[in-house]
Amino acid sequence: MAGFKTHIATSSLLGAGYAAGAAVWCDFPLPTCALAGCLCGVAGMMPDLDSDSGVPLRESMAFAAAVVPLLLVDRLERFSVAPESMVLAGALVYLFVRFGVTSVLKRYTVHRGMFHSLPAALIAGELAFLLCNFGDLVLRFYLAGGVVMGYVSHLLLDELYSLEWYRGRWRLKKSFGTALKLWSTKSTWANVSAYAKLALLTFVSVNDPNWMQQLGPKAQELQRLADTVTTQVLK
Repeated sequence: MAGFKTHIATSSLLGAGYAAGAAVWCDFPLPTCALAGCLCGVAGMMPDLDSDSGVPLRESMAFAAAVVPLLLVDRLERFSVAPESMVLAGALVYLFVRFGVTSVLKRYTVHRGMFHSLPAALIAGELAFLLCNFGDLVLRFYLAGGVVMGYVSHLLLDELYSLEWYRGRWRLKKSFGTALKLWSTKSTWANVSAYAKLALLTFVSVNDPNWMQQLGPKAQELQRLADTVTTQVLK
């Protein structure tokens, strides 16, 4: 399979192109483009959060622990949280992500499980959409798209590296099909858990106040659709 350096180099190059393209052709703000490029680059490590140990888990969780509190500042300001309380909340979120979430990932994830799947890429994108609660709705979609792009680049590389030239012909390794997938053939519970998270985050995203405010009547239709899908999944 592709190594850490290959994954991070590929997603970083994609992130640079993603940022440059939006800045030149879409006239998006440069700070937003730079953030999207960085998120794309880091997302290239995210599928390997199920590796239990090593560089991808350590670096990804360190980055998330540092960035997530900053992304929550806007939401805290909307609730009129005092600056001192924001600092305390940021420290608690850092500790929770850096040590709590990391411990859970080490204990309960299996390498090449549902973290290596298309539903997981969508989950990562929706988390980015919810955390990046600033700017126009289109810019939030753009940031979330960067995360999905970086995540999927990792899955595609893993599938490409499952092809090998052997004795004059191409053949598939046993790992083929374990990265770019919709469900796991090894664990029913992993499938249920992944799709339940996807349904829940879709419901929360569609009911996001900014989404509802900017889309108006269209948001109500999407909300009803999300309610229906969530109800069917959780039955």
